[in-house]
Amino acid sequence: MFCKKTFIIITTSFWVLFFFFCPPGYTFSLGSRVQEFTLDNGLKVLLMERHQSPTVSLYLRFKVGSVDEESGSTGVAHLLEHMLFKGTKTLGTTNYPEEKKILEQIDRVGEMLDAEQQRTGAAPSKRSSELKQELDRLQKEHKKFVVKDEIDSIYSRNGAVGFNASTGNDITTYEISLPSNRIELWARIESDRLSNPVFREFYSERDVVMEEFRQSYESNPERTFMSNFLATAFVAHPYRNPIIGWKTDVANLSKKEMISFFQSHYVPNNAVLAIVGDIDINETLTIVKRYFVPIPARPLPVYNITVEPEQLGERQIEVLLDAEPRVFIGFHKPTILSFEDYVFDIIDALLASGRTSRLYKSLIVEKKLATSVSTGNGFPGARYPNLFIIEALPRKPHSCAEVTDAIYQEIERLKREPIAAKELQKIKNQLQADFIRGLKNNDGLASQLSYYQIICNNWRYLEQHMAMLDKITPRDVQRIAAQYLHAGNRTVAQLISSKKAP
Repeated sequence: MFCKKTFIIITTSFWVLFFFFCPPGYTFSLGSRVQEFTLDNGLKVLLMERHQSPTVSLYLRFKVGSVDEESGSTGVAHLLEHMLFKGTKTLGTTNYPEEKKILEQIDRVGEMLDAEQQRTGAAPSKRSSELKQELDRLQKEHKKFVVKDEIDSIYSRNGAVGFNASTGNDITTYEISLPSNRIELWARIESDRLSNPVFREFYSERDVVMEEFRQSYESNPERTFMSNFLATAFVAHPYRNPIIGWKTDVANLSKKEMISFFQSHYVPNNAVLAIVGDIDINETLTIVKRYFVPIPARPLPVYNITVEPEQLGERQIEVLLDAEPRVFIGFHKPTILSFEDYVFDIIDALLASGRTSRLYKSLIVEKKLATSVSTGNGFPGARYPNLFIIEALPRKPHSCAEVTDAIYQEIERLKREPIAAKELQKIKNQLQADFIRGLKNNDGLASQLSYYQIICNNWRYLEQHMAMLDKITPRDVQRIAAQYLHAGNRTVAQLISSKKAP
């Protein structure tokens, strides 16, 4: 489950002592430690020296995700992320000039096969069978030119760890940690991936994503349940779409669509690079400029993202699946940087953070209605208005209805009774401790700096966050809870088990 704030929790005695002995109202300051640059092509670069170990973490994020896809092309952002691991004109190939010839044949046959299958639908034709055989033959012939996972192998041989990528609703991320004397290697590889990508093995990789869809969504009751919930909570906004895409869209994605998406969004003026670790600021910036400035900026596409209309009444769905029952409740709310969002950070921690939280004590300890309960602020993304969510798993023999009723009772208590000043301060202290822990290592810092620069257009949200939380009063919590946590603004999904009793 992805919510807008993800903290890396590393418990050490130092940080525990730091937190409990720091003065009230203390704000952890990154201040002048983070050096911010904007290159001539618009690439935002955030650099921070930390010399605890001879390593560095690098996060390259693009402000593009499933929310930027057009109808009929859902899943293209996720597929593109897969394809950028396939190499370049010099990486992943034994002979690119010869490989290019067969890639052009593969593309031509693949396009004809897609067109024929779309024309005939589920019924295979003689023509589609012939084209499928020809595509298989060409793909087998193409394999002799492919060096599998060459980029990953180069990084591994040079001591890198955590080489990975991820696609979200709002952003796409490419990350790695490696010895600090290998920054130039990283810059050469990543600038090459952006300048000279070769989307080899497109049709076989599309099949891989289709298999991922079958295994991760169709065969995963929780994912299926979540897809149904989001498609109910959002009737118009693209947050209703699964990141992997809808099945028929993925099956029909074309290479031309993907390349167009890449050219529109994977541009330096739509990206943020954060580098944290054992670096020299000037030397690192020189390397980054050398390899990334030659990549030209391009005008970004202008999309008229459909605004989610105001919800005018409770929405309820029941999803029948072969899985254990669960409840999912979502309330529409404003997004990050709004005052309401800060208040929901407090509500999030108050209701379900730890064993002393209200929902944990009520549903699990006292009433024994549930085996687990959790909440989340900023779901499924943070670039646009989103949801505050509550999830719970009923404890047998209790029903989903009993659990939802108990949750509603705690919400009504939140509206009715002002939170005690001592309880509110405890929540603020807890959030501050989590915040400080999340900044302890290079990876956590690079991740959060780049994330908030993309989402808020200002990494300094990290510093402002705790100061804003300190301003929140018990009356604010009551007011925001009453304004947003009501029946007319909620979507309730119940997973009803189709399992037969033994």
